[in-house]
Amino acid sequence: MPGTVFDKPPTVQQKLKASDWQWQLQNRAKTLEQLFALRPDILGGPMEKEIRGRQKAFDGTAHQFRFSVTPYYLSLASRTELDPIWRQILPDEAELSDHRFTQPDPLAEESHMPVPGLTHRYPDRVLWYLSHNCAVYCRFCMRKRKVSRSESAPTLHQRNAALEYIRSNRAISEVILSGGDPLSQSDEILYSILSELKRMDHLSSIRIHTRMPVTCPQRITASFARMLRRLEPITVVTHFNHAQECTEQSARAIRQIRRSGCLVLNQSVLLSGINDSVRAQRDLQHQLLRMGVKPYYLHQCDEVQGVSHFRVNLSRGMELQKELRGRNPGISLPLYVIDLPGGGGKVPVDSSYFVQKSPPEFKNFEGHRFAVHPDIPENSGRLSASQSSPGGESI
Repeated sequence: MPGTVFDKPPTVQQKLKASDWQWQLQNRAKTLEQLFALRPDILGGPMEKEIRGRQKAFDGTAHQFRFSVTPYYLSLASRTELDPIWRQILPDEAELSDHRFTQPDPLAEESHMPVPGLTHRYPDRVLWYLSHNCAVYCRFCMRKRKVSRSESAPTLHQRNAALEYIRSNRAISEVILSGGDPLSQSDEILYSILSELKRMDHLSSIRIHTRMPVTCPQRITASFARMLRRLEPITVVTHFNHAQECTEQSARAIRQIRRSGCLVLNQSVLLSGINDSVRAQRDLQHQLLRMGVKPYYLHQCDEVQGVSHFRVNLSRGMELQKELRGRNPGISLPLYVIDLPGGGGKVPVDSSYFVQKSPPEFKNFEGHRFAVHPDIPENSGRLSASQSSPGGESI
């Protein structure tokens, strides 16, 4: 692990505090000065200069999408380099300008919302936003329009309305708990929701989508694991984007989840300068398998306002998949998918759904055609992971 805030031998009391997930959330860095207080080892070095040079980005994005990072996740970032951890958490001035094709809600999640906080896009499943809080606010977030905003948090009345909607619609067979991060809720709230869902005999699948094992693995406590065991089977979908996130603490959290009887899958986002190389993808997939996590989806970055600088060209994404097929075991390969703008749904990026190249068009499960934006020019000045991150060179 690179130099961290835990370089000096901590006291027993400090160890106990750092291992508590609520302490991690309460002590998140939310300002530049709090960041430097948690990482004094970068003061006077290249990363202090890099971060202070982003003051305009910190100020300009604060009202749109907050900066927040746990001491744990911040400890993973390099002392000297703008690595994949820093790139996912530091505000960028590119967030303040955007392309004409981007939208606050490109997937039309709000348009398919029969009750507040519940998206019903597919006939047999619903997506339920249990919280709009996260341990760490990732700069490429697809729900920047509401995540990190406390005023948009779901109420008890909305939770009850969502449960009643699911209960009364027997065509629904799967519920996906998302957010924000659903695990930012307490065990008590989660148990009350999950136990209600388990009583509905028309449901065959419950999924929990969480980035907590990545950004705050302390959240996966023994009591949380016992709760999962009482309610199994449940599928937990994690969000690892880079091998640098696959630490022993995360592996321990995954073991707790797996021992509770849960299937653990991973979905990641293809991100420019972070994981858009064969080596970065291969290393991530191998680390996931070592932890007992099945790579599930690799998402094309959505057409969300303020994230265009993270987008990788579709043509490059498809080429990357071809290169990986010959270098990785089949079980490690995630399905490369795109969520079609306008509420078209999720489809694989392959010839079965890709019906036109210029401009790119895909066909969804209903046979409707949806256009996506043209590829971003290669001379846009962005770096690929092979140029910017340690060990990220293509093979």
